[in-house]
Amino acid sequence: MSYRVVRTESLDHGVAEARAAAGDDEIPVVMSGDGLIGQIGGALAGTNTPLGILPGGRGNDLARVLGIPTEPAGSVAALAEGNVRAIDVGEVNGKRFLCIASCGFDSDANRIANEAKLVRGNLVYAYAAIRALAAWKPATFALELDGAKVENVGYTVAVANSKAYGGGMFIAPEADLSDGRFDVVLVGDRGKISCLINLPKVFKGTHVENEEVRVMRAAEVTIRADRPFAVYADGEHLTDLPATLHVLPRALRVIAPSAPA
Repeated sequence: MSYRVVRTESLDHGVAEARAAAGDDEIPVVMSGDGLIGQIGGALAGTNTPLGILPGGRGNDLARVLGIPTEPAGSVAALAEGNVRAIDVGEVNGKRFLCIASCGFDSDANRIANEAKLVRGNLVYAYAAIRALAAWKPATFALELDGAKVENVGYTVAVANSKAYGGGMFIAPEADLSDGRFDVVLVGDRGKISCLINLPKVFKGTHVENEEVRVMRAAEVTIRADRPFAVYADGEHLTDLPATLHVLPRALRVIAPSAPA
C-alpha cells in the first residue's frame, strides 16, 4: 500500500491538504491531537471519504472514546484493519467539532492549558483546572435545549458529542457518538473546596451523581451568559458566546474498531 507524508503548518493548512487528498480519492490519516483531528473531521463530514487517526497529541480523547490505541503499533494495526464507523459531528456557530464544546469555567481552563509550556502530557488539564479555580466566580447561563429554556448558575456548560475531554475527563459518561443528540452537562454552583475535592470524579464519570450536576439531551442548543466567554471544542477556541450548536447525525466516517455492543 502506497502512502505519502505531509507535515502540516497550521490547522488551515492541514484541512486544505486533507480536502485535496480526499479530492484525489486518497484517505487522509491524521497524526495529531484532537484539535487538528476535529478540524479535518469536520471538513470531511458529509463526504464518503473516511478519516484515519493516529493519536499524537496531549489529550487524544477522541481516540480514547473510539477505542483506538494511543501507542503507535496498536493505532497502526487498528488503521490497517480498515473498519469504518459513522459518527455524529457537532457544529457551533458554523464551526465543526467532534468531541465536546464547552464554556464558562472550561473557557478559562482551556486557555491556561493551551498557554502552559512546562507541564507535559495530559496532566496539563488537571493543572489548568486548579489554576482556573483560584480566580473563578460563578456565572449565569441561559440555554435553550430543542426550544426548552433552562438556566444554569455556576461553573460550566459542556455540550458533548463524545464522552471525554481534557485528557481523559469523562464529563459526559453516557454520551454516544452516533445517537444524533448532544449530552448537555450543566455544572451548578458549589464551593471551590468542594469543586477541588470532586475533581477526580470527572476522570471516572461519577461526578454526574452529584446534585449540582445536571445532564440533559438535545439536538440543538443555544447558550448565552451574563459575561463574555470563549467556546472551546477539541481543545481549540472556535467561537464566543452567544452560541448555537447542532448535531450533524452520522456525518463522518472514521476508521476505528467496532463500537461495543
